[in-house]
Amino acid sequence: MSVFTRVCRRAGAAVAAATVLIPLSVVLAAPASAAPSACTARTGPYQRQVEKALGLEADGRQSTADCRAIRTYQQEHGIRPAAGYAGPVTYGALQRKGAEGGCPTDVGRIACVDLGRQVSWIQDGAKRIYGPVAIRSGRDGFETRTGLHKVYYRAQNHWSTLYDVAMPYSQFFDGGIAFHAIDGSITSPPGSHGCVNMRPGDARAYWGLLHTGDEVYVYGRKPGT
Repeated sequence: MSVFTRVCRRAGAAVAAATVLIPLSVVLAAPASAAPSACTARTGPYQRQVEKALGLEADGRQSTADCRAIRTYQQEHGIRPAAGYAGPVTYGALQRKGAEGGCPTDVGRIACVDLGRQVSWIQDGAKRIYGPVAIRSGRDGFETRTGLHKVYYRAQNHWSTLYDVAMPYSQFFDGGIAFHAIDGSITSPPGSHGCVNMRPGDARAYWGLLHTGDEVYVYGRKPGT
């Protein structure tokens, strides 16, 4: 037997022994592949409307079947998180055909802001390319102004000297009104000082999709203003 063969056999035996000596608890603790996110049992504020739009029994109460159907719709339309919750973004997406009827389709790329539903999306002609996503517009007394505007100034790390606060991914389209990211919940009352507040991921996506000169169309009325 050659020296090389003896060395290889000894190495193989050592590996086998080490494998046998691995504690069973370690094997059992090995991480499994990531499972899909669980459905939420929570009934959403637009439960009945979403159920009706998806052809489900519109009883206004969340069920396992409801959640699976809603989650499937969310996954197919890029709505995050896809947890089966019947919230404003999902309802806004289901109503998008009617909502987008208020946004121009003959100006190329345009960011649409529906104040009534508190959602925004970007479309190119009549084709939606991002969203809809939840937003927070101006509070009572600081309403986000409606109408057709253009992005005229962009600042990725803007700081508001007026309110002494960071405004990441700012894209100004009407005076001091801009799309920008905020920390915390965008659904918390009472609203912004006129800007269109967004989750960081959505504001970052808007930053990559919009450019100076692109159109922004704001319409509707925020509830409570």
